[in-house]
Amino acid sequence: MSIYKLKSSFQNLLRPLVGRLAERGVTANQVTLFAALVSVGIGALLLANPQPALFALVPIWMLLRMALNAVDGMLAREHGQKSALGGYLNEITDVVSDAALYLPFALIAPFSLPWLAAIVFLATLTEFTGVLGVAHGKGRSYEGPMGKSDRALLFGALGALVAGFGTLPDWTWHIQPMACVLLVWTVVNRVRAGLAPS
Repeated sequence: MSIYKLKSSFQNLLRPLVGRLAERGVTANQVTLFAALVSVGIGALLLANPQPALFALVPIWMLLRMALNAVDGMLAREHGQKSALGGYLNEITDVVSDAALYLPFALIAPFSLPWLAAIVFLATLTEFTGVLGVAHGKGRSYEGPMGKSDRALLFGALGALVAGFGTLPDWTWHIQPMACVLLVWTVVNRVRAGLAPS
């Protein structure tokens, strides 16, 4: 089970907005690049100035970023903006944005850089594995349990905790290895989906 399953309901809420954006000439690639630039900017800000209050930006932006990710996809599919460049931008900027938003948590005890680096690597691997489904004729794979939306929920909640309490409880250290296990599980599920008979 993954939060990704709720995507269609989320898209229905956004569809009127997407229509207005298309009418005004906003493109899917513009939305994709905007979301990436803001993600990298927030990550750079938190790395340079890891004040707990600033981590409140993470849950707020994670929600907005999920909306923007849905918007760019809908502009591409439903308004004739689908392109090869858009496909590359979508996958590359997602991985870069995730890394930018996750790594600042390495500065918040009890989290650490080695564990966050492992999470970033495995998160990248899940997306790579998902894309390989297309290369082998099975379509993009979104299996969980730790897909992009699930990670957004996790790190958004962690950001809210840091902002609210100034730090993270000691027990949250265990979230790091647990996240790694769930990410490996996600990779396995996406490989299985890609290998399943049509």
